[in-house]
Amino acid sequence: MANPSAVCNGHLHYHQKQNNLLKSGISKKNGITKGIKKNGVSNGSLSKKAFIEHFEQAPMYVAVLTFVGFGVGTIFGYLRDFMRAWGLEKRNIATEREQQKDFVPLYQDFENFYTRNLYMRIRDNWNRPICSVPGPQFDLMERVTDDYNWTFRFTGRTIKNVINMGSYNYLGFAETDANALKTVAKELQKYGTGICSTRQEMGTLDKHVELEKLVARFLGVEDAMVFGMGFATNSMNIPALVGKGCLILSDELNHTSLVLGARLSGATIRIFKHNNIQSLENLLKDAIIYGQPRSRRAWRKIIILVEGIYSMEGSIVRLPEIVSLKRKYKAYLYLDEAHSIGAVGATGRGVVEYFGMNPDDVDVLMGTFTKSFGAAGGYIAGKKDLVDFLRTHSHSAVYATSMCPPVAEQIIRAMKCLMGLDGTTQGLQRVQKLGKNTRYFRRRLHEMGFIVYGNDDSPVVPLLLFMPGKIGAFARRMLEKSIGVVVVGFPATPITESRARFCVSAAHTREMLDTVLNALDELGDFLHLKYSRYSKSAHPELYEESRFELED
Repeated sequence: MANPSAVCNGHLHYHQKQNNLLKSGISKKNGITKGIKKNGVSNGSLSKKAFIEHFEQAPMYVAVLTFVGFGVGTIFGYLRDFMRAWGLEKRNIATEREQQKDFVPLYQDFENFYTRNLYMRIRDNWNRPICSVPGPQFDLMERVTDDYNWTFRFTGRTIKNVINMGSYNYLGFAETDANALKTVAKELQKYGTGICSTRQEMGTLDKHVELEKLVARFLGVEDAMVFGMGFATNSMNIPALVGKGCLILSDELNHTSLVLGARLSGATIRIFKHNNIQSLENLLKDAIIYGQPRSRRAWRKIIILVEGIYSMEGSIVRLPEIVSLKRKYKAYLYLDEAHSIGAVGATGRGVVEYFGMNPDDVDVLMGTFTKSFGAAGGYIAGKKDLVDFLRTHSHSAVYATSMCPPVAEQIIRAMKCLMGLDGTTQGLQRVQKLGKNTRYFRRRLHEMGFIVYGNDDSPVVPLLLFMPGKIGAFARRMLEKSIGVVVVGFPATPITESRARFCVSAAHTREMLDTVLNALDELGDFLHLKYSRYSKSAHPELYEESRFELED
């Protein structure tokens, strides 16, 4: 970077990527490649890696019943609000005082209506207190409610050995093995638990310097900077890179941290359809042709924000095509590898390695240590000029407390293991086992007839539930079988796409996965969740006609 501040259509959605242009069906003419459709899907891929994603549409009756379920719930919600207003039902919700009745209401918007009348009925499925390390299994504190989830009380009983299918412990580094944590314990004795200062004041330790050098080496870039909080790595650094007069092109399913950082920057934000290269290219063309609104001046900078693995869809970014577009239109690329670093790639180096690309193809590499590394915090990596700029201008560097030393040591320990610097092949074995577990788990779910979203290599596995009434029933019955799952519904997902999200780990044994799969098979029949018909996807076709300039 010259200026550091500048910165499915069918059950199987096939985008075959072959190195040989003739074998892959890609023709080259006038320096432009055009994908030829295979199985009715245009193939505009530029990488040699096979790219298989699933986005199947549910039968029409499922969508209808889902809307009916929300409709019935809404009607009863208004009925219960009426009863509360007339004193026929106890009012447990927060309300304005009499003196504030002429003020703008604080608690009467629709989100609060949804919370008290719909979410509250299934609230027991979230925020469950864990009392052990969140490894492949965990212990859970049992709680019950006497007032339909408005309050909870603990029974004093512990539910032991619950299979953990919800934590982002992709490589199994969330562990309590004393031998593995020797170096972490040593650093705890040496440095203590906190630093009590920011990086720009007295909060930069030798452990931070060591970690940043190791991260840069791991990613194959010039330099890196680490931060104490993963969420803040996005939300506090994007405003340092772009501002007024700049344009941000953001994927519609980007994480909230990216969305918040974009909004705080003051830059103009435009949204493109999820992983849709045509939608992104259309926005880039318009940005170049028309420039800024009113003045029509050229944008100071154009930056594309994407994620490596999307945490709700389980899909993987179409990085080769996006890199080609950013080169073609002279834009910058910001890649969030929170869920992909450590989880994909032959040696766990994320989607850049997964597609066999050069790290220099991405202007800003971002990732977190909260998932694959079993720690906390995040990093920004890339050219030295970029990192030096952020050391001075990053809000996290100026105002946020530094990463605590034991956490830094945990990251160093895990990263050295991945790189083989600990003298073992354990890190590589973990990456390979995660890949095998992921493909096995996804394949079995498809064979059972569930609708599962995402890429075959993504350890984030969304299983579609659709109807709101099945969210609570699914999570409760799975817990009865000693399986802990994460369920997600509206407004975190589209209203018709409630789901259970499984996170596969290298720490899961085949026996654990089979136990979960057998329970899912039984529960899928009981709750009628096996909707798959291998039908055409509701997601827009990504490539009807794709053209990219290849640059050697």
